Amino acid sequence: MKFVVGLEELNKVVEALLETISSGVVILEGDLAAGKTTFVQYVAKYLGIEDEVTSPTFSLQQNYADKIFHYDIYNHGLEHFLSLGMLEELEKDALHFVEWGDETLVELLESVGIDVVTLKIKKIADNKREYEICTH
Repeated sequence: MKFVVGLEELNKVVEALLETISSGVVILEGDLAAGKTTFVQYVAKYLGIEDEVTSPTFSLQQNYADKIFHYDIYNHGLEHFLSLGMLEELEKDALHFVEWGDETLVELLESVGIDVVTLKIKKIADNKREYEICTH
C-alpha cells in the first residue's frame, strides 16, 4: 500500500497501518529527517496518547502509555540492541516502532513469531512524503 501525502493527510496512513497491525513491530525505514518520529507522533495522537513523543536516538527506547514503544537502533546497532535484552521488550502486547531496523531484524522477529510490518518513508518534497506499508 502506498500513499503520497502531506502532514494534513497523515492520518490516512496511520489508519491503514493500524488496520494492518494492531500489536507487533513496525520497522521504520527512511533517510535522516524523512519523518519517522513524526509518524510515531501522529500514531500516538490518533490513539489518544497525550505524551510528548520524541526521538529515542540517545535513550534507545521511549514508552508511551504502555501502548507504544519507540526504539532507535541507529547509534548502537542491532547487536547492542539485542544484547540489552530488547527482543523481550518487543514481545509486549503493544505497538513497537523501530527506527533503523533492517531485514536481519525482520527475519529474527518472524522466527520468534512476532508480527512485523515495514513502513518505508521517502521525502518527496518539503511538505510531502511517500509512505509504503509492506507486510512480510
